[in-house]
Amino acid sequence: MSGVEIAVELVALVVAVLLVTAAARKLDWSAPLCLIAVGVAASYVPGIPEYELDPEVVLLGLLPPLLYATAIRTSLIDFRRNRGPILLLSVGLVIFTTAAVGVVAWLVIPGLPLAAGLAIGAVVAPPDAVAASAVARKVGMPRKLTRLLEGESLFNDAAALVALRTAIAAIAGSVSLLQVGGDFLLAAGGGLVIGFAVGALAALIRTRLEDPVTDTALSLVVPFVAYLAAEAIHGSGVIAVVVAGLILGHKAPSMLSGRSRLASRLNWQTIQFLLENIVFLLIGLQVRRIMTEVGDSGLSAPALILICAATLAATIVARIIWMVGIGLARRTFRRHAWPWRYSAVIAWAGMRGVVTLAAAFVLPADTPQRAVLVLVAFVVVAGTLLLHGTTLPVLVRRLKLPPPDPAEDALQEAAVINNMTRAALDELEKIRTVDDPDDIVERLRSRLQHRSDSAWEELGRQSALTETPSDAYRRLRMRLLEVEREKFLEARDSGMADDDVLRRILERLDIEESMLDREEETVPDSDRELRTPAATAGSCKHLTKEWPTVEPATPDVCAICVENGMTWVHLRQCVKCGNVACCDSSPGKHATEHFHETLHPVMRSHEPGETWRWCFVDKQLG
Repeated sequence: MSGVEIAVELVALVVAVLLVTAAARKLDWSAPLCLIAVGVAASYVPGIPEYELDPEVVLLGLLPPLLYATAIRTSLIDFRRNRGPILLLSVGLVIFTTAAVGVVAWLVIPGLPLAAGLAIGAVVAPPDAVAASAVARKVGMPRKLTRLLEGESLFNDAAALVALRTAIAAIAGSVSLLQVGGDFLLAAGGGLVIGFAVGALAALIRTRLEDPVTDTALSLVVPFVAYLAAEAIHGSGVIAVVVAGLILGHKAPSMLSGRSRLASRLNWQTIQFLLENIVFLLIGLQVRRIMTEVGDSGLSAPALILICAATLAATIVARIIWMVGIGLARRTFRRHAWPWRYSAVIAWAGMRGVVTLAAAFVLPADTPQRAVLVLVAFVVVAGTLLLHGTTLPVLVRRLKLPPPDPAEDALQEAAVINNMTRAALDELEKIRTVDDPDDIVERLRSRLQHRSDSAWEELGRQSALTETPSDAYRRLRMRLLEVEREKFLEARDSGMADDDVLRRILERLDIEESMLDREEETVPDSDRELRTPAATAGSCKHLTKEWPTVEPATPDVCAICVENGMTWVHLRQCVKCGNVACCDSSPGKHATEHFHETLHPVMRSHEPGETWRWCFVDKQLG
């Protein structure tokens, strides 16, 4: 095949991915399932090239960057907090699924050795990382559930591939239980050591890099170095990639510049999108070849249907049984157990994907009934994507699981930004000198205060104003940026300035626009009061004091604003005297004025559905 033909085929794959994913997003369908379906249909179209998905390309070329892209976005803090449940799912469930599916395959496939059955069990054991988290975020699962599913999918690939390696060795000869345990410990230990070493070394180097392009180029090498180094010592390359990614993702805020983080985030999102979706399309394009090979197996169509259905059912039921067992065990030993609704969702979130198909092609050519096993893997991937992917959102809605609350998120964001702003303003007073112009210092104060006020304005969306001051600023500034960009284009087209100068100007415009173009979130209607989350609750003596209940001085207005003909953004109530006044985002800032006049330390939100409080003295939320 010539270089031109290869280039044309690669371009065709990318274009097909873009078209299908765009259509799936518009129709609200599962993009992986649509890509597989399009690939299957295209595989039977005359003239379409016969693509062969080389397992080494997937395992060495695609799997490391895909896992790394997920790992760098995973919170190491959340992973540590949930490491027990994650290990139960990523290791225990994989081993259980391997055994259960292996026995079923051994029973239903004529002439299949048990070792080959265990091999296909290991192939279908690991759920897909991206498919589960995509559905989780789409339907608004509780964040703890999403974290568990993402954490499971990071490490279950390693357990499954180790189990597959052992099963393949067993097909060729005898393998003792001691060897199995030794292989697993070597794979896990070697992967951890290499992952820590590569992650620490990469962090050390990237801390010293200032150029975003060089930093991003180095980040592209990290997953491959970690994977290959671990595999060289017979460790788990998957574990090494995940550990390195977790370390670098955790250290990114302290070791990288803002420009480097932006560049890295966008580049890795693009890489993950293209690689993952191209693989799903290639999976579908394999079907014609798979069916041709299956035709030579000597099995009838009803027998093949029975085999595929039994294996798919075993894969699904094994996960359900495992989750029921965990719940019963935790209740028996009086350990903290997940709510049964959480267990139900986790049990049904078993979509398979890229790793399963890649692992199926890893099976040696002399594996008994290899073509049938590859077909089984394909059916499990397509079946779980179709069954779980289409019904999981319905299950989440039926169980009435609470989605992440944008109002609570906004409250936490406001608390963190307020603490950051206080620290910055205190530092400004320390570092300013008599030579620093007063107008510059005031400009810095104003910018910091505006950012803090903008965060508080995200709360209380049922307030009197339909547009907050920050919303108005964003609207007006976006319009001004449009005018500035028009003048920029005139300058470019007329040759007024050098191209390098113009590019720097455009970069500044783009950065400012990206800061303004904030995605709006709608606060859902809820009867639950917005209280201070435990993670942001303050501990000052004023907030912990039991204040007597007082009636608001005015029901739903700031009396001073009404008297002066002013408007307000949000209302606050003094917990000591009941005075109702406007917030600091309002022109009057009468709640703060009330504190300075009376020294009453604590106010609470007077917005509908909010009971969080603020201490003016200690500047704490509680």
